[in-house]
Amino acid sequence: MSLMLAAASAAQGFDVEAATRAYLDTLQGAARAKSDAYFEGGYWLPLWGALVGIISYWIMLRFRWSAKWSGWADRVTKRKWLQPMLYALPFTLIGALLTLPWSLYTDYFREHQYGMSNQNLAEWFKEFGIMLGVGIVTTAIFLAIIYAVIRKSPKRWWLWGTVATAVLSAIMILVAPVFIEPLLNKYTPMQAGPVRDEILRIAHEQKIPTNDVYVVDASKQTKRISANVAGIGPTIRIALNDNLLNRSNLAGIKAVMGHEMGHYKLHHIQKLLAYLTILSLIGFLITYWVVPKLLARHGEQWGVREVSDPGSAPVFMIVLAILGVPGGILFNSVIRHHESEADAFGLEAAREPDGFAMTAMQLSEYRKIEPAAWEELLFYDHPSGRTRVHMAMEWKAKHLDELPPEQRKIMVMTPEMKAN
Repeated sequence: MSLMLAAASAAQGFDVEAATRAYLDTLQGAARAKSDAYFEGGYWLPLWGALVGIISYWIMLRFRWSAKWSGWADRVTKRKWLQPMLYALPFTLIGALLTLPWSLYTDYFREHQYGMSNQNLAEWFKEFGIMLGVGIVTTAIFLAIIYAVIRKSPKRWWLWGTVATAVLSAIMILVAPVFIEPLLNKYTPMQAGPVRDEILRIAHEQKIPTNDVYVVDASKQTKRISANVAGIGPTIRIALNDNLLNRSNLAGIKAVMGHEMGHYKLHHIQKLLAYLTILSLIGFLITYWVVPKLLARHGEQWGVREVSDPGSAPVFMIVLAILGVPGGILFNSVIRHHESEADAFGLEAAREPDGFAMTAMQLSEYRKIEPAAWEELLFYDHPSGRTRVHMAMEWKAKHLDELPPEQRKIMVMTPEMKAN
């Protein structure tokens, strides 16, 4: 393996700060400015996105579109459980069209502006249409259940709505790897070889019950590297995207996969589901209190007077969009904590500190690498590049005697350095 060595050596003692700085200094000049600008520009996207959503839902209410859609569903069928499902069709479709300019800016034009997307506009619209279809189906199911709960338990629907949301979220986690994700990308079994062998070796050491590794053709969409251990029970699947496979070396791939296995072994999916359930409970309690008051004040103008009327859906969504801004900051902190736990797990599982640091630098191509403490607290759902590289170098310092002699020096491993 070719190595770029810094001045200090193991004989002089391993300097964690110097090693960290050696990595951080590989991102400089225009590349660093671009990364900082991209990420800092995203600080306000959740707020503006919430505002765009609120405006679109307000339009549905202001022009009585929502009431008309509910009336149409009532004329088509008298089955109360089916009416919200019919309502979901125009509600989801028109909602997507109203917010389409914003989606185009955030997901297509801005990504191309910073060189993060590989899609042309036709390809983007194809995927937009696929996910719109998925959204119509999932929204129809969700609204049918929520409004059935509201009708059956007017005083406790906030509680049963939370339970229903938790169950539906668990089902989505279970079925998404098998039925939804393949709609956008092709999952191909990884060919036999050293990379696959090492991934499965680590997986079996960690007692992850799978013998399959898949490669995802994410390069048709983005330049980002990614991997996951997704699913629950029979749908567990180890996958890495082709960007990671093509841009990294064996050490980097092992580091990433060790991290992703950490999410599985530390039960982060189940914990996130629990956190989402708590946030849903808070959200439903607030909407239980706020939505009737809004309908009492504005319902006649909107043509929607009852909470049990599917036409009230935009009112719910406005309240939830407002709550989603602080809720998102809180949830980011939870995810960031989980990511840090998975980082520590991955370092122990893969034992590739320089591979881990290299990957942290790759991720810093689109995440500000050295944010202020308040920035990382408010806007990061992953630890910053500096935090991750420093963790890797601290781990290396503690385990220096266990590493091969050539890895005990302060060095900087780049993605182009392929393992022999």
